[in-house]
Amino acid sequence: MTSLHRTAPAGVDEAAKPPLGLLFTALLLVMLLGALDQTIVSTALPTIVGELGGLENLSWVVTSYLLSSTIVVPLYGKFGDQLGRKVVLQASILIFLAGSILCGVAQNMTQLIALRALQGLGGGGLMVVTMAAIADVIPPAERGRFQGLFGGVYGLATVVGPLLGGFLVEHLSWRWIFYINVPLGVIALAVIQTVFKPHTAHVNHRVDYMGAGFLAAALTCIILFTSEGGALLPWSSPQLWCTLALGLICIGGFVYEERLAAEPIMPLSLFKEPTFVLAGLIGFIVGCALFGAVTFLPLYLQVVKGSTPSQAGLQITPMMAGVLLSSIVSGRVISKIGKYRFFPIAGTGLVTLAMVLLSTLRLDTPLPVMYGYMLLLGLGLGMVMQVLVLAVQNVVEFRMIGVATSSATLFRSIGGSVGVAAFGAIFSGSLRGRLETLIPAGTEMPRSLGPLAVANLPAALHDDYLSAFAGSMHTVYLVAACIACIAFALSWFLKDHPLRKH
Repeated sequence: MTSLHRTAPAGVDEAAKPPLGLLFTALLLVMLLGALDQTIVSTALPTIVGELGGLENLSWVVTSYLLSSTIVVPLYGKFGDQLGRKVVLQASILIFLAGSILCGVAQNMTQLIALRALQGLGGGGLMVVTMAAIADVIPPAERGRFQGLFGGVYGLATVVGPLLGGFLVEHLSWRWIFYINVPLGVIALAVIQTVFKPHTAHVNHRVDYMGAGFLAAALTCIILFTSEGGALLPWSSPQLWCTLALGLICIGGFVYEERLAAEPIMPLSLFKEPTFVLAGLIGFIVGCALFGAVTFLPLYLQVVKGSTPSQAGLQITPMMAGVLLSSIVSGRVISKIGKYRFFPIAGTGLVTLAMVLLSTLRLDTPLPVMYGYMLLLGLGLGMVMQVLVLAVQNVVEFRMIGVATSSATLFRSIGGSVGVAAFGAIFSGSLRGRLETLIPAGTEMPRSLGPLAVANLPAALHDDYLSAFAGSMHTVYLVAACIACIAFALSWFLKDHPLRKH
């Protein structure tokens, strides 16, 4: 890619040289921004609703970002292949920063949801283009340690998000969870402009907008189905099943369009590669597990253990430490031994075990025991996330690295979006059923799961509510364990392909 890349022996000294080292620092910062905004809002939601109103639309503050960032992932991969990674990355940063500033000045819930979707349009490019940019400067055989760092940063961001959000809300304002992106994004933009020098081939490109439209409609319908089923609409609702049917029709339209498109955003030829298919399926499940855990663990800590938002964020640092440690170590080991199959197997096994253990949490479970479960979960997640991207990049043609990377990331993003919605519906349905059993009919209960509202309940109601809450957590994590077990079984079918040296 550059003379630096050609002359550096075995890639060992590349990261130490100022231009490349500075570039990777900027790319890590971009990854941090994109991943952070998937979870930073969670602890601020009660405060936002208190100021802007719109309690019935609360979940869409998170879902709108996840959904829009997921939809544009394959487009960014295609744009990066056609126009060059640098210009596409810069454009995504600018869109993300514009959305962040506008979210900070939103005056009502409708505005905030729409502007979060705009922010997500940029955020979707931040992560996928940074991961594809690694392939522009580092060959697969030397890429493991760099991918490990990216996996660590992603895990760090998803876990630190609730902590940072809680801190900013308590000490400044909820608007600062968006404003904080601006100086960091400007720094990353300046560094990338200065030191990222990829070769850019100008090609006549035809963007598959029809395919993107079908994909967007399909994802929207599926997420609406998973988020509303059993929560806002009963499972017997015709409207609910019509939504799912429309989503399935759009999936069929997407597949048909990809067969005809001159330059499909997700070439169907990728699905002929078993590694790509397996990585996509495992990534989908890992996305469910990651966002399910990050969403419900802080909730458990605040409601059951009485932690503040900042304390709850701090208390899930064992999971963060596990993700960081295993991401970095697995990346370095892969670079040394040239094999990666072991890590998804071990990682999905640990995730399954951790979910089973989390399903046993009781009201009196000591925090140190819970920390051990979270550490186990983090170690498992760190062994899987970035290794799957590396495996995909290693088996596809170089010209398709961008779209293959974006497609692999897409499956994990879809898993996260569907996981949050589905686990939320499972939890709400289970909690409602348990409360109906435990609490006499006609008893007035809080409309939300706010920790303060629960803490102020009369003693008898408080105990029943916590019992129902803990039982619902059991249900969520048992379902998550079953899903993770499927990923563990699939990971055994992955094959080690020799890592390319160029």
